[in-house]
Amino acid sequence: MSRTLVLVSLVMFILFTSQLEWKQQGAGVDKLSLTSDYSKKRQHLSDKEEFVKEKIILSQEKSIQKLNELVRRLHEQLLHCRSSTDTNSTTTPLTELLSELEQHHFLED
Repeated sequence: MSRTLVLVSLVMFILFTSQLEWKQQGAGVDKLSLTSDYSKKRQHLSDKEEFVKEKIILSQEKSIQKLNELVRRLHEQLLHCRSSTDTNSTTTPLTELLSELEQHHFLED
């Protein structure tokens, strides 16, 4: 009877310890899956951040292009104004010269 008791105790001990090992392994798998889920979520957030950064950069590039176009137009307008001013400043002396010539012609006649 003592052999039977020892054998039953041994079998119970083996079953008990094996169940503890299975539970620990199961918990390890859960931890791995949680870690994997966390890293996937983290990667997803990182991808979203990169996407948003790219959108911001593209928006800024469009704004820069618009500003460059405005600067170019303003530069053209400035050149046009300068040429108009230069033309007017040379026109005035020419007009004065013509009027002087006409007056001189009248004096000669």
